[in-house]
Amino acid sequence: MADSIEGRVRVGVDAFLRWLPRWEIGTSRGRTRVCRLCLGSPVATAAGFDHDVPHAVQHALLSRMRVIVDDAVDEYTARNLPMVSRELAKSQAQDATGYRPDEGLALEFQGLQTDPEPEPGQPFLFTLKELADEDEKRAAETDAPRDPEPPTVFTEEAKNALRTELELADDQARQVGTAVCFALMEHRQRIADAIDRLVEPQVDELLAELSKALENPRSRS
Repeated sequence: MADSIEGRVRVGVDAFLRWLPRWEIGTSRGRTRVCRLCLGSPVATAAGFDHDVPHAVQHALLSRMRVIVDDAVDEYTARNLPMVSRELAKSQAQDATGYRPDEGLALEFQGLQTDPEPEPGQPFLFTLKELADEDEKRAAETDAPRDPEPPTVFTEEAKNALRTELELADDQARQVGTAVCFALMEHRQRIADAIDRLVEPQVDELLAELSKALENPRSRS
């Protein structure tokens, strides 16, 4: 598994480094909510990120690493955990279909807010979330009514077997996550060099502009 993970991490880092020259600090939107993917992430530590690296830059790499973990766990589950696979397939089949603005995005944007926060007194004409909610409501009204599939009834033996499979899936996720961190540490210097060359100058320029604006505020009429 380690060799496979190392290769996937290398490909993910290469893709991140190809994307990074396109990033511009002026196009990044401030967050009003905590990012569960990035906050306190051991993957961010493994990559050598510190608090000075903009969130959008960190998120772009961490999203790629998360996909590596998810894919590896999905492969393991499909191969070794039949009960979990069956329940996941059933859950996915029952999920509502329709417009979902947070799906199909490039990895750099997955998990980010799809709508900006409105300015006080300046509401949006519409938001992507509102469009998705309206589409879901319309689908619920037009779809032919059908009886919901009854929940699966498990025997005690089946419950214990399912718990065991879930524990195995969690263990696999931890193992893959650890392997990803170790593999990512091998690319720290490449990542740091790219950050120093492409990101830090933009941050320094922005800070200089802010400092200049504070030192020379516009006179009030």
